[in-house]
Amino acid sequence: MKKLFAVILTLAMLLSIVPVVAESAIDTSEHVKIVYLVTGDKPTNRTDEVLAKINELLTEKVNAELEFRWIEWTDWQTQYNLALATQSGDIDLIGTATDWLDAWPNSQKGAFLPLSEDMLKTYAPKTWESVSEAHWNLCKYNGEIYLMPEDNYAQWTNHGFMYRGDWAREAGLENGVHSWEDLGVYFKYIKENKPDVIPWDANGNGSSYSPQMAGGWQTSHTGNIAIEGFPVAIFYGESKENPYTLSRYYLEGDELVNFAKTMKEWADAGYWRADVLNYTGDVVTEMEEGKTGAHQHHTQTWTGERTTMERKQPGSDLGFFWFGEEASNLISLNITHGAMAVAAQSKNPERALMVYDLMRNDPEIYHLMQYGFEGEMYTVDENGLFSRPDGFEDSVDGVSFNFWWGRNDNLEYRNAQLDWDAIQKMYDAYDAVKIDYPYGQYIYDNSMVGVFMDNLSNVYNTYMPRIVFGMNDDPEALVAEFRQALQDAGIEMVMSEIQNQLDAVYAK
Repeated sequence: MKKLFAVILTLAMLLSIVPVVAESAIDTSEHVKIVYLVTGDKPTNRTDEVLAKINELLTEKVNAELEFRWIEWTDWQTQYNLALATQSGDIDLIGTATDWLDAWPNSQKGAFLPLSEDMLKTYAPKTWESVSEAHWNLCKYNGEIYLMPEDNYAQWTNHGFMYRGDWAREAGLENGVHSWEDLGVYFKYIKENKPDVIPWDANGNGSSYSPQMAGGWQTSHTGNIAIEGFPVAIFYGESKENPYTLSRYYLEGDELVNFAKTMKEWADAGYWRADVLNYTGDVVTEMEEGKTGAHQHHTQTWTGERTTMERKQPGSDLGFFWFGEEASNLISLNITHGAMAVAAQSKNPERALMVYDLMRNDPEIYHLMQYGFEGEMYTVDENGLFSRPDGFEDSVDGVSFNFWWGRNDNLEYRNAQLDWDAIQKMYDAYDAVKIDYPYGQYIYDNSMVGVFMDNLSNVYNTYMPRIVFGMNDDPEALVAEFRQALQDAGIEMVMSEIQNQLDAVYAK
């Protein structure tokens, strides 16, 4: 009996040693610098100061430190893809996304390192455990995992218009703005009654307003569902009931014409400035100063701006009219709207994974990245709500790591300064109608139609700004011209190819 006990004890001791042996097998003896490519303007607040503390912790835990390489917002799309195309071992971690940062095209081009299950289990074990098999499958291209998804962070980035509730009520909209028709009433009231206010002072210079506005009208007046990941935003599924058949909205039907006519009417009425396509002003600051009545952006921006507006324009009761509201047409955010990849040429891919695992899952490092120094830059109350000190200005006193590739609800604090009653009411309305993004397993293959897609993109960028902002004499004729240009650029061939690709994945 004693011998049996001794054997069991020995086995138990050996088993208890196994994880230690596995962990100790990771060689971190050499200190390395992990270069992290991230979009955003280089911060001028206290980010570097907090990064120094984070690097102390990273050095202590995995003998590494982070260096940020910022892709600033000026010409960011070109600069981001150029950095990926020319990497030679000078980048390790890359913030990416399938819907706005070309994650799949860059995977196809070999910019990212395929991540084996063994690599993830060994060097990013907490991330591996927290992501479900179904979600890992959505991060695969040709059977290989290329992305680590931001799949445990509740956020809504569906676009719409922020508007002042006090001015909407003055306009007779007692329940606020809930349709494009309401929005027109709101703009008309401001134009006629607020002489120093531009209803929507849009900065339309080379902006992303084209897909947002055109798509916003489309999802509000049809059941069409946007398919992400294309260089040009004209590919939609027909409806929730028939998502895998491409819509012909941009080639046929009246709704695009109706949109163009309405925008022309609004332009003629002076709801935005005549030189909107050249204007580069800061519309958010203008709204906070009471100089404009609206801002077109997404829900997540509204949640913070509602509080800021209440401080700077008391009683403004900033509301949000979301695109698709009239048709209850709302899709949950794709889990790869934000994701992290390891650079294909990284000299330290294992350590890069270890650093990412800590960024995403280590409470101390995560809270430093999201909030800064506790007790100095923020406090947390007994309800888990965080607050900033009096006089705190994020642009001066805050941190800006732009970590949009692995936020973690398990470690998040809710901001005590936000209006959670209003926000939760909006989220509840969304939850009542939302459906999951239906194209998570579809990866657009550009190889057969790349040149035609470029041509379509050029056509879109030529015509759509003029349609969106009513910069034309005859909107119906302009839409007809736009549609013919799409035909000439080969849209039928491209749609046929995309339909074939969708069928290959979903037609079962």
